[in-house]
Order: sequence, then C-alpha cells, then structure tokens
Amino acid sequence: MPMFAYVGRTRGGQTISGEMDAPNREAVVAQLRKQQVLATAVKQKAKDIEIRIPGFGGGVKEKDIAVFTRQFATMIDAGLPLVQCLEILASQQPNKVFRKALQDIRQDVEGGSTFANALKKQPKIFSQL
Repeated sequence: MPMFAYVGRTRGGQTISGEMDAPNREAVVAQLRKQQVLATAVKQKAKDIEIRIPGFGGGVKEKDIAVFTRQFATMIDAGLPLVQCLEILASQQPNKVFRKALQDIRQDVEGGSTFANALKKQPKIFSQL
C-alpha cells in the first residue's frame, strides 16, 4: 500500500502533519476527516528504492530490523526459547539477506555462542551496542 504524507488542521486550528498507509489520496482525506482533521495537503511519498550491488551493503532496511526487534522481544517475553524465536522469525522473513543472517545467528547460538557474539558477526545488519 502506498505511503502518503499529509498536513492538516484540527478543529482548534492547530496544524498537524504525519504519514499514513492508504490505497489512495481520497482514503487519506477520509481517514483524516474521521479524526476531525481538515486535510490541507496530501502527497504520495516516493517508493523506497533499493539498489543491490554484490559485495556492498546488507540490503536490510531499518524498518525490517525494527519489526524484527519488536517481534523478537514479544516472543522472548512470552517465554519462547531464544533459538526457537530466531527460527520462527527467520522462516517468516521475506528479505533473503536478513533471513540468511537470522539463520546464521541461530546456528551460532545453537553452537554455543552467546546471542551478543552471534549478532557481532553480522556488522552490516546489527550495529555494535
């Protein structure tokens, strides 16, 4: 679904702005109207372009890492074992580069490595803490 950036005014006259996923511009205007916001500008954002050059970059977006982190934390909080969490999340990951990294991390942890050390082996994806 396309992403739209909008600017609008509340009933109190306050200017607000934000982003919204919607099928089209009219849907954004309708959703803002439901929130009692008068849309003054709605523009479709440019699509993210990902250029892959073999040997350069990881091809993993920050949004993918954020989603992974949130899901991973939820699974750990629910009491699932670390290796099982990594296995499930890797199997659900559509990004091939990220999926391979998660599989490698799982194998390292299964082999006795700490989770932190397994992440350190993926510097193109996970920054050092």
